[in-house]
Amino acid sequence: MLKQLMISALGFSFAMSAVATEINVEEVATGLKNPWGITFMKNGDALVTERAGGLRMLTASGELSEPITGLPEAAVVGQGGMLGVALHPDFDNNQLVYVCLSVADGNVRGSEVHRGKLVGNTLTEVKEIFVAEPKIDSAHHFGCRLVFDADKNLFVSLGDRGSKKEESQNPNNHFGVVVRVKDDGSVPSDNPFFGGQAPEVYSYGHRNVQGMTVNPSNGSVWTHEHGPKGGDEINILSKGDNYGWPTITYGVNYNGSIITDKTEMPGMRQPLTYWDPSIAPSGMDFYTGDVFPEWKGNLFVGSLKFRYLNRIVLDGDKVTSQEPLLKDLNERIRDVKQAPDGSLYVLTDSTNGKVLRLTKK
Repeated sequence: MLKQLMISALGFSFAMSAVATEINVEEVATGLKNPWGITFMKNGDALVTERAGGLRMLTASGELSEPITGLPEAAVVGQGGMLGVALHPDFDNNQLVYVCLSVADGNVRGSEVHRGKLVGNTLTEVKEIFVAEPKIDSAHHFGCRLVFDADKNLFVSLGDRGSKKEESQNPNNHFGVVVRVKDDGSVPSDNPFFGGQAPEVYSYGHRNVQGMTVNPSNGSVWTHEHGPKGGDEINILSKGDNYGWPTITYGVNYNGSIITDKTEMPGMRQPLTYWDPSIAPSGMDFYTGDVFPEWKGNLFVGSLKFRYLNRIVLDGDKVTSQEPLLKDLNERIRDVKQAPDGSLYVLTDSTNGKVLRLTKK
């Protein structure tokens, strides 16, 4: 433990709490280069990616390993690098780790998922199990969040790459989609576009999904994505559905110009909720632990733009209130994940990035 702070969870919400939850914030690790994703083992150890190209082991006691070897070199350019990380559901038995990273092929680059077996500080038997096609000359919107569902299928988010937003309406490529593959990269035969040009596609019409998690109450996959200027969304994935980008959106271009005058159309899913102005969301997890019993069932999302951790209270699939936490830290929150002991971990996005552990006072 390097430092402990006292933070009050007071702040905006649609329905203010009568009593604020007080939080202990512990700096577990510092000095990471733009930490991007974190995933936990059952013993409390974790793997953390650094966008600048590293994968590190973080022990439950706070020891940070040297970079784990074995993965291909990441294309660290723009928003690219070493990004999403997940463990196989049977990790205790097979030690399989999945990493999504941007990889260059000459002057073009794109997202790839690689799987390897963790042995000491090395990934062995590394295998490329998914490649987003086609690679293009863009440094933006790689997506790269990873989650497994209850059937041990792997969901991978893929952005529109910034310059290919119209292609998000085309399920025959990997721009602006979420794909679903088996744990070895093969394609489930019940995928909605199985037999087509991009059989891995599960849903389309996304801009850049930067948060993805499984709802523990029913197994559904939830995502959020960066809108343009306004229009960040939370969505519940449904097989084969179109989520509208860029045909419908609640946002505008960064220069204020209109993308579309439509916010809804037949055959296109509406978001569960959206933010305007944008909060620049990143990372997402449901809370089920006992450290904060009053937060059970809440959804947590990091905000890069406004530098807080957003607590979202739900009634089923309806958002009833939101509360920004950790604003006093003034840190861009890149990822959030519940640890096995019920504490919450967050990653701060900077060249001197931190891993923070939240517990109750």
